[in-house]
Amino acid sequence: MDASQVVPELRRIIRGEIRAGEPLDRYTTMRVGGPADILAVPEDTGELLSLVRYAAEHGLPLYILGHGSNVLVPDEGVRGLVVLLTKAAAWVRFEGAEVEVGTGYSLPRLVQMAARRALAGLEGLAGVPGTVGGALYMNAGAAGSSIGDVTLWVEVVDREGQRTRLGREEMQFGYRSSRLQRGDLIAIAARLGLRPGDGAAIREALREAARRRRATQPLDYPNAGSIFKNPPGDFAGRLIEAAGCKGWKSGRAEVSPRHANFIVNLGGAKAEDVMRLMARVYKRVRDAFGVDLEPEIRLLGAPQEELIRYLAAAGDG
Repeated sequence: MDASQVVPELRRIIRGEIRAGEPLDRYTTMRVGGPADILAVPEDTGELLSLVRYAAEHGLPLYILGHGSNVLVPDEGVRGLVVLLTKAAAWVRFEGAEVEVGTGYSLPRLVQMAARRALAGLEGLAGVPGTVGGALYMNAGAAGSSIGDVTLWVEVVDREGQRTRLGREEMQFGYRSSRLQRGDLIAIAARLGLRPGDGAAIREALREAARRRRATQPLDYPNAGSIFKNPPGDFAGRLIEAAGCKGWKSGRAEVSPRHANFIVNLGGAKAEDVMRLMARVYKRVRDAFGVDLEPEIRLLGAPQEELIRYLAAAGDG
């Protein structure tokens, strides 16, 4: 791809920002990773669709980024076009106990807005960073509930730029998984069905979740959230801690002494540091307990199977 040719063409298509060679570390919560060939920040859904169609017509790889939690950007960066959704899909509209929201909207902000309206159903998302789109992609949640439980439909765009809506069943929500993880659809909006509740109780639940998060998670350092999914009937953090991995370091990345299922950036960490540390943890847990941990973090610009193969190779080594 010749960025010097593509950038002027994209600037004729959309009003939003187009940047060549833009470092992506500043757009992720882990604060690591190299540049995107091209970063685009569309102003609205129409511009997003124009970018999707341009990428399809020109065979340009296209990747979507929200607030960058649960994402690891490789040190070599991302080839193709990375589209930031935090402007094009950052809107919200409440209608009684239901809410329509763009997938670039802040999830913590949405949770707080629902609480102020005494609407229940999002308490399990208290403390989860990122955007609504990221939450839908991962079916985020806690304490036995998830965003999939309250999702009525999700508006998506295919890789040709065609829009459609998927109902809850069509979204195929599972534990930290959804239909979106196939990679052929981009979520742009959703409608959630909440329910009237006790406002004081909801707000107290959010305060308690915030207290618990401050007490158990390494909020003082950049991180991407939980690194591994919980295996059936157990917790990844418990296994990692029991295997003696807390405090392990690779370069400037560290398995958090506060929560073993978090890897933190001590300052200046590389994506390679994080991946090496993940591989060491994966191998130690496999050797100690016979459990193959599955990564929850996603590798931007590569199929998730690539990260899984990398970890499995370390476990076999």
